[in-house]
Amino acid sequence: MRLGRAVVPTFAALGFVFLLVPIAYTVLFSFNDAAKSNLAWRGFTLDAWRNPCGAPRVCSALVGSLQVGLVSTLVATVLGTLLAVALVRGRFRGRGAVNLLVFLPMATPEVVLGAALVSQFLSLRLPLGFGTVVLAHVMFCLSFVVVAVKARVATLDPALEHAAADLYASGWQAFWRVTFPLLLPGIGAAALLAFSLSFDDFIVTSFTSGPFTTFPEFVYVSATRGIPPQANVISSAMFAVALLVVVVVQLVHRARRRG
Repeated sequence: MRLGRAVVPTFAALGFVFLLVPIAYTVLFSFNDAAKSNLAWRGFTLDAWRNPCGAPRVCSALVGSLQVGLVSTLVATVLGTLLAVALVRGRFRGRGAVNLLVFLPMATPEVVLGAALVSQFLSLRLPLGFGTVVLAHVMFCLSFVVVAVKARVATLDPALEHAAADLYASGWQAFWRVTFPLLLPGIGAAALLAFSLSFDDFIVTSFTSGPFTTFPEFVYVSATRGIPPQANVISSAMFAVALLVVVVVQLVHRARRRG
């Protein structure tokens, strides 16, 4: 028993360290006094934090990723929420086939999905760029939104909507005043998941971006000569923002439970 109690925390701590080492490396080298290469530690400096856009094209790539992430998240969240409600509450012909099609982008390897999408775009003579990246991201983000929102819809009691109908609420009124507020936590979680997947994606984006550059593509191209410290600064800041959001959500959830 004592050995078992020691082994589990030890492996948990090792796994935690394994996950945090790359993040710690990124944060550390954001303070590196790099010259042409950021592969070796040369000394501590705050220059990169004072001027995070000092590296060529780093901020334009970040803005591009943020734009793609916000647009694709908005579209995927709206379409995915409507589709999730229809799949759980609706009864229509082909419902099983639609469920299968929704899961296909999740099960398809990203290389296959990216190659298929770029072939489709080229056959339709669509110029590769911002628009094709957004379409590609909406496709794979939609599946994750549907799965997340479906789980939330399945937990709702249909009697609440029936009660609203008994009080002379129309279908849209019952949805907006009863169903939608109850779905908001699931929709918010799905939107955050979709944004993180979109912002982080490299494989599908590299197939469909053409001359358009996102932040992950910039990091990949820069890795051969050492990622500039400005990219490490942006990555560290994004991690800090994500961590802050998680902490705030947990604190709000705990406060609601106590209340």
